[in-house]
Amino acid sequence: MSIAQLLEVLENLISIHQTMLELAAQKTPVLVNNQVVELNTIIHKENKLIKQIEELERMRVQLTGEYLISRGYNPDPKVRVSDLIKIIFKAEEKKALSEVQARLLDVMTEMKKQNEVNQKLIEQSLAFIDFSLDLFVKTPEQDAFYQHPNQSGYNSVRNGIFDTKA
Repeated sequence: MSIAQLLEVLENLISIHQTMLELAAQKTPVLVNNQVVELNTIIHKENKLIKQIEELERMRVQLTGEYLISRGYNPDPKVRVSDLIKIIFKAEEKKALSEVQARLLDVMTEMKKQNEVNQKLIEQSLAFIDFSLDLFVKTPEQDAFYQHPNQSGYNSVRNGIFDTKA
């Protein structure tokens, strides 16, 4: 078995990860502008790509196992590309695999950064929603003004703007 098939699978992984990176970049303004329909569309596209990545990853593990068997090693699904590079003897194959691995790592690193930005935007949005809900259902005991503990409240039966028992 040659490394060419494995290189092709890795190139496909790079391509799909680049598409995922583009979707993550598209997701940022969608999150900022609270465009729920567009966000759902992007997530649907991402889910399709994730399934493709899973299939390519299975192929990568299979091809790696076949290569290991052809070289007299025991197949191990935990063998990474960097481990495989160490046991390849041909310099051009080693170089090609190293370059593809570096490109895939770069794309994945960028994708991780973009996803961290999106995650922070989502966390801020959820914090704002939580704050807004607290304003509507806050009890008088949680009001922001001081009240002497021995005094009864001005309207202590009020549970907030909305009646939560309804």
